[in-house]
Amino acid sequence: ETLKQPILKQWTRLIRFVAAETAQVHIGQPVDPKLDVGLAAWNRQVIKAYEISGSVLDPAAQVTSSILTVKELLSPLSREEIKTVRCLGLNYSDHATEAKMAKPAAPILFYKPLASMIGPNAPIFIPKVAQPVEEHLSDYEVELTIVIGKMAKNVSEADALDYVLGYTGVNDTIPLTCTLNGKVLQNGNTKDQIFSVRQTVAFLSQATTLEPGSVILTGTPAGVGFVRKPAIVLKHGDDVRVWVGNGIGTLVNTVIEEGMRAKL
Repeated sequence: ETLKQPILKQWTRLIRFVAAETAQVHIGQPVDPKLDVGLAAWNRQVIKAYEISGSVLDPAAQVTSSILTVKELLSPLSREEIKTVRCLGLNYSDHATEAKMAKPAAPILFYKPLASMIGPNAPIFIPKVAQPVEEHLSDYEVELTIVIGKMAKNVSEADALDYVLGYTGVNDTIPLTCTLNGKVLQNGNTKDQIFSVRQTVAFLSQATTLEPGSVILTGTPAGVGFVRKPAIVLKHGDDVRVWVGNGIGTLVNTVIEEGMRAKL
């Protein structure tokens, strides 16, 4: 079994970025504790961060007094740091209701390949094989995502949050929304999760060891496009913004259908 003590880290919010001063990749803590960094990066606002010495997955990483300017915002983990991407399907009671499906007795799990991961402000490419989008129903989903920070095996629900590195705290409820072209289509709350973060981490650690850098997508609330009449699909030129509360902020991506010219 794993050690039953929480991850003790110095930082409270962490971003990964290319710094204007060095043209190198750094990690840091935003100087402004209330700044929605993802939205600020999309709007090309100046973002300052205290440099963090060490790596994302090293709990001994130190927040320094050195201030850097964000030139390009990157995903919090590099491709090399991500171990697996595990996803929960049908994990919100309101989403199960809209999909006219029974609540699962155990988490419904699937994987995503690392090659499918993109960063903030990067375009979502819809390949030709998934076109026309009206037939293949390319969809949007906002999800609270967990990053595991230490080896987890046979973890209890009571201890589960001790293994979470990237989480906004022990709050049981976090609001989350998805906005498509300026219209809010999902407006949910993690209180509607069928399996909580504690339950999810504990369940996944029974079947396999969760390594540091494991990423868990915890499902999406009601409001997805395929259940709507008529269905709403992601299409070329769309602006998709997912927002998660409690300091996580906004992720902005545009949509490009392969074979069509990008819209600026």
